[in-house]
Amino acid sequence: MQLEATSDIVLRPRSIEALTTSLTQANAERRAIGAFDLASLNRLIEHKPEDMTATAEAGLTLAELQKQLAVGGQWLPIDPPHPERLSLGTLLATNASGPRRFGYGTVRDYVIGLKVTLPDGRLISSGGKVVKNVAGYDLTKLFIGSRGSLGVIVEATFKLRPLPEAERLIQTRCESLDQAERLLEAVLDSDLTPVVLDLHQSGRAESPTPPLPGQRAAGSETQPYPLSFVVGFAGTTLEVDWQLRRAAELGLTENATLDYEREFWAGNGTAQKVSVLPSRLIQTLRGISAPFVARAGNGLIYHRGAPRPSDEPAAKLCQRLKQAWDPQNILPPPPL
Repeated sequence: MQLEATSDIVLRPRSIEALTTSLTQANAERRAIGAFDLASLNRLIEHKPEDMTATAEAGLTLAELQKQLAVGGQWLPIDPPHPERLSLGTLLATNASGPRRFGYGTVRDYVIGLKVTLPDGRLISSGGKVVKNVAGYDLTKLFIGSRGSLGVIVEATFKLRPLPEAERLIQTRCESLDQAERLLEAVLDSDLTPVVLDLHQSGRAESPTPPLPGQRAAGSETQPYPLSFVVGFAGTTLEVDWQLRRAAELGLTENATLDYEREFWAGNGTAQKVSVLPSRLIQTLRGISAPFVARAGNGLIYHRGAPRPSDEPAAKLCQRLKQAWDPQNILPPPPL
């Protein structure tokens, strides 16, 4: 008889050895675990600035990791929401990302080694602690984004990047999605290499101007929220200055911040995620009437509207992986 992973049990191991022991026992007893709290596993084990690599335990928060790496002039170029309370384990389990995803990629691109505790208590390693490593199967991509359904990530080794000398954000307001689409195409067809390429409609709704006598009220073509196109550049000061001058030729001149990102994730309600081809981004946004933040260059949309139906083929694949790695459903269910 198999168990559903709906248990309210939360494991709070004080060491990796304690975690493996608990999972071994839970597997033997066919007892499901609801969640894991790895806050005690919070060490930066090793940072080698000369190799641009770092190894850390999964309970360390992203903000604390960045703080320690900055001492050596380096960082892990990932900027998801709430880094001050986001553990590396959760970052990896959810493959979370932020506005700089367009220029730097996701955390999956920076992991060169993982240690994972499997549902039966076995501790396995994938990859290593050097960037050029081809030993063994590449299991890192399997566990990253699996939301802890296949194994519990306890330690990770990352390749790092130098902190940029300069970074600037600029924006322009768009009156319509058509205008935003033309601007997006212009940026992508130019010589610019932005690290941030966002389109957002996440501020407060602007009060409409009352129609004059004899005029009808504005229809659906009027945007209910301010629509902004944001571009960010990073690198040396000379590189950034050159790109700012080129961007100004496209009408991007207003200074910007990432306040819209923080305000969106501080909002009420669950944010829904939609992933589409970048070429279908604007078309998809036409069907969303709620506040949104879109990674315009990646095809990712976060919004506060109704959820979309799940991807059935992807859900079936997740279930097959779950059955292969955790047949007794000891760990939480897979992402569907």
